[in-house]
This record gives sequence, structure tokens and C-alpha cells, in this order.
Amino acid sequence: MPLAPKRMRDSQTVISHLMQLTDANPVGNVHGGVIMRLVDEVAGIAAARHVGRPVVTVAIDSMSFYSPIYVGNLVTVKASLNYVGRTSMEVGVRVEAEDVLTGQITHTNSAYLVYVALDENGQPVEVPPLIAETPEEERWMMEGKRRQEERLRRRRADEAQRES
Repeated sequence: MPLAPKRMRDSQTVISHLMQLTDANPVGNVHGGVIMRLVDEVAGIAAARHVGRPVVTVAIDSMSFYSPIYVGNLVTVKASLNYVGRTSMEVGVRVEAEDVLTGQITHTNSAYLVYVALDENGQPVEVPPLIAETPEEERWMMEGKRRQEERLRRRRADEAQRES
């Protein structure tokens, strides 16, 4: 039986977290690993919302930090599904840091993560199709499909190299 399609907005997820001293690295800024954990957490929630079952992270595309995040900043992490395959989903994430005293918001980094939905036995399972409702969402889907095709091409090349 085919799965019912779901809209992008149905699984979009936003979390905010006030950065504390315990989040700082030796330089005094927020540790990149803290941000990476928040990115994986919010993206995983969005993916799980889409499928209504457990998901696991299978890939994180490169993550560049455009500007530092400071202790005392309110970090907001936004996630949205961009593309779904048969069992996998690409989730786009945007991270912003807000200086709560001035109200200045800075886009600090973005990332794309890929998740696979799991059945009761821990095996990959089909995911619902994704519905784009706006031209922007259609563009996100096309770009996500292109990124997934590139990931699969790299994976096949890696496997061929390991076998030789």
C-alpha cells in the first residue's frame, strides 16, 4: 500500500538554546561539537516527524562555520526536509545566533544531513513522498535530488575503489 505524501511544512522543526559557559571551547567561543549535536538533533526530529518512526543519521555533508557563536547567544536551529528517496531523507538545517541584548541575528552555518527510516527490526523502510507547495520548496527538492545523486555517485566510486 503506497504511503500518503506529506508536506514539507508538516515536519519542519525549530529549536533554540541559550549558549552557556559549559558550551565553550578553549578559545572562549561555543564549541563546534555543541552546534553539530544541535544540528543532528533538530534534523533527526524533522526526519522522524516525516516518517513517524525511528531514524538514523547516515551522512552529514560538510559543515562550515561562517562566524563564531558566543556564550550568551541564543542559538536557533531550523530544519526542513528537502528531498526524500525510497528509504532516505535529506534534511536542510540553518543555524542562527542571536545577541539577545542587541537583537542582532547572524547566520552562522548550514548543513545537509541524510537519514534513513527504520522498521521494528532496525532495517530500512520506505518513507512517505514529500510534497512541495511553493516554487522555493520545488527548488529545494530539485537541489536535494541533485545532491543525493552526487552522494550516491561518490559512494559507488568509493566502493569500486575499495574492491580494487
